[in-house]
Amino acid sequence: MQTSSLAPEGKLELELTARGIRMTRQRRVILGVIESAGKHLDAAQILRRASRIEASINRVTVYRTLNLLKKQGLVDELDLLHVRGDGHYYEPRPARHHLHITCLRCGSVSELESALFERLKGQVQREFDFDITIARVEIGGVCSKCRK
Repeated sequence: MQTSSLAPEGKLELELTARGIRMTRQRRVILGVIESAGKHLDAAQILRRASRIEASINRVTVYRTLNLLKKQGLVDELDLLHVRGDGHYYEPRPARHHLHITCLRCGSVSELESALFERLKGQVQREFDFDITIARVEIGGVCSKCRK
């Protein structure tokens, strides 16, 4: 087991603690991995990174934590156009909705926040008298690196 101090409380941990949910070392490590990733991770990637920090973390613990975070509305589960098979990726729920642009060759994912997307959501809310909780748009194509 690699000994490493845990990162300071992140947004996910603070949210769960405020909701009265118990924080274990394993859960803290998993939350830290998700928040510090800098990219979308699937469950296997989360497990690999977390088990380097805390050897006792297993697949069941990762999936239970992901389910908890989804139920609490703190992470989004994305399929990202199934670019890598049927894998699902996870990201902390952003403050603003954004689009995911996925390269269908290399699997790279970019995010775009757009005023146009915000206007489209406003139009949907007005025309359908609809309260939007979540909005996702995925765009697939081929990135500039793969076209070379």
